[in-house]
Amino acid sequence: MSDTDTATESSDNQSFVWLWTSFEGRIGRGTYWLKFFIPYLAILIVLTIIEITAGLTIDDGMGGGGIGILSSIFSLIGIWFSLAAGAKRCHDRGRSGWFQAIMLIPIIGGIWLLIELGFLKGAEGENRFGPDPLA
Repeated sequence: MSDTDTATESSDNQSFVWLWTSFEGRIGRGTYWLKFFIPYLAILIVLTIIEITAGLTIDDGMGGGGIGILSSIFSLIGIWFSLAAGAKRCHDRGRSGWFQAIMLIPIIGGIWLLIELGFLKGAEGENRFGPDPLA
């Protein structure tokens, strides 16, 4: 294995950690959906299935199915992951990561953020947050 292969391999590993934890840089829509959103949702669904089959829920006192322990822990940790990936998508759109605070607006905020991050094309070329991820 050459030095460039090792550098590429370690770069790939860093990019996965960078995607889920760093608030710097830009990512395109494809990366957001395929490397963050869909895997995050899949993990959450698997944890929920495990909780239901293993009975790992806490009674919510409202007659519902209860609160899943594993999915709740993952969701709390996932707040960081969501904000990090969302900040990079905001950067790709030419916005500050703080734009995600729009989600605090009831009903319309979450829909607006989903459209901005998941469906609208990023700014072409380099911007103040870094080079175009599609270039």
